[in-house]
Amino acid sequence: MTTDPMARLELAAHRHAEAAQALTAARDDLVVEIVAALRAVREDPALTVQTETDIARLTGWEVAELRRLAQEADLVGMDPA
Repeated sequence: MTTDPMARLELAAHRHAEAAQALTAARDDLVVEIVAALRAVREDPALTVQTETDIARLTGWEVAELRRLAQEADLVGMDPA
């Protein structure tokens, strides 16, 4: 490993950028799967509430945020996963 501080900084910055891109891609995948799961139970209100609760537990996101994501997906015409 190099001892040059600028080279180490450049390497760290590169790794950070790659990690940020991976995190963004993972979040996008998660949103697609959340929307697909919510759409799959849309016709059954009781199942929808249970699914929202399960997704909130798995993701740590609030149910209101999950509903907002689903509404936005519907507005922009996001295709089901």
